[in-house]
Amino acid sequence: MATQASATAIESIEAILVDLPTIRPHQLAMATMQRQTLVIVRLRCADGVEGIGEATTIGGLSYGDESPEGIKLTIDTYLAPALLGQDATNVHAAMARLAKVARGNRFAKSALETALLDAQGKRLGVSLSTLLGGAVRDTLPVLWTLASGDTARDIDEAERLLAERRHNTFKLKIGRRSVREDVAHVSAIKRALGERARVTVDVNQAWNEADAATGIAMLEAAGIDLIEQPTPREQRAALARLAARFVVPIMADEAVCGPEDAMELARLGAADVFALKIAKSGGIFGMLRTAAVGDAAGIALYGGTMLEGSVGTIAAAHGFATLPQLAWGTELFGPLLLKDDVVAERPVYRDFALHLPQGPGLGMALDEDKLAHYRRDRA
Repeated sequence: MATQASATAIESIEAILVDLPTIRPHQLAMATMQRQTLVIVRLRCADGVEGIGEATTIGGLSYGDESPEGIKLTIDTYLAPALLGQDATNVHAAMARLAKVARGNRFAKSALETALLDAQGKRLGVSLSTLLGGAVRDTLPVLWTLASGDTARDIDEAERLLAERRHNTFKLKIGRRSVREDVAHVSAIKRALGERARVTVDVNQAWNEADAATGIAMLEAAGIDLIEQPTPREQRAALARLAARFVVPIMADEAVCGPEDAMELARLGAADVFALKIAKSGGIFGMLRTAAVGDAAGIALYGGTMLEGSVGTIAAAHGFATLPQLAWGTELFGPLLLKDDVVAERPVYRDFALHLPQGPGLGMALDEDKLAHYRRDRA
């Protein structure tokens, strides 16, 4: 056993900050993104196999507890030293070791778990979804976020993407303006698109309960299909009251990270839909445990994003592809928001869906020239 472990021991781990330009400013309730920073992880093993992973956040620290710079520091200082010399083929043992070394830090851990799974898939010659038991779908419906803030521009963009058969579900980021201004903006877009497309909104925790009650009533009357995280994640009772009050589905995002959150939200009846993200769950296996709780409670599931680049997006896609139920599709459009990426072949989007790549592990390879160009420490 020791010989086997040493043959597949983890020899080095590198965490690289990569700054990529976006195709346009991306407005959220808490920030406006002008670029996206990825943390690309390269994990090399004694048998010559390399696995890659990604950790990405939204808007630095304005969204959550981890930033790209903090993720790199955590990996370099605490997590990587704990994994060096460990058996790369035993992913569960490696992640259990990291759980003892550091609490939380889910994004950093997710990137390392992805890299371990990618390496093992390459080692065995099978896809990451095959390692997880097999995909039940090879394409994933993908929505697009209309985030310019300009109603006419958003309608034009939606019409173009419908015509191109790239997206037929559109999400609006709201919460920066008054409730009535936001509702007027969203309602105009829904009227223009009619029954040709789903329209959902993401409030990103920006409303208090009273504003949420007013806003959701108007959005429901306008025919909006889904309301995402209207109130702060800590206010679970408020979310439960809103979910009980309205017919339009209420989705928990920031409020649900792991299976423990899922259990409590299910107990309270606080959401009709759970947004799943591998980063906030600490990895694909954590996401699958969270999904299982939602499934058992009769709560619909949705594949969320942290606006990752191609590596993180495809990692999530492999996980979501294995879920028995995925009623609300996904929002794995992160690579489409980027002007460029650091992979040799970018993901394929067509017929309103993301197509899983073929090949072992993630089915992706880094483009060394682009990685060298966009890495923050290139000087």
